[in-house]
Amino acid sequence: MNREDVFEYIKEKYHTLPDYLWEKHPFYAALKAANNKWYGIVMNVPKNKLGLNGTEEIDILVVKCYPEMIGSLRKSKGFLPAYHMNKEHWITIILDKIVDKEKIKFLIDQSYELVDK
Repeated sequence: MNREDVFEYIKEKYHTLPDYLWEKHPFYAALKAANNKWYGIVMNVPKNKLGLNGTEEIDILVVKCYPEMIGSLRKSKGFLPAYHMNKEHWITIILDKIVDKEKIKFLIDQSYELVDK
């Protein structure tokens, strides 16, 4: 799943569009629920800022998650601690086809439900 796949999914399922809030970061897109709370953010960041080798930029999706799931997700390939979000309640997903598309959709859905209570 890539960033465009994420945007297509959220548009179809939640009728939301990416919100580009930062002039300094034109490719960062906040994902907001109907109540205007964030349920995700898509960013392009250098690998080394995520603790990975290299300086090339990669796309990531950060979503809210149940704290009891974060430990096991971080042990899986394609998942990292939350980037610029609370690491107890958020998780980073690398958008490079490592993580199964259905798992990403499940985590987006869960994140939406957590913020749209």
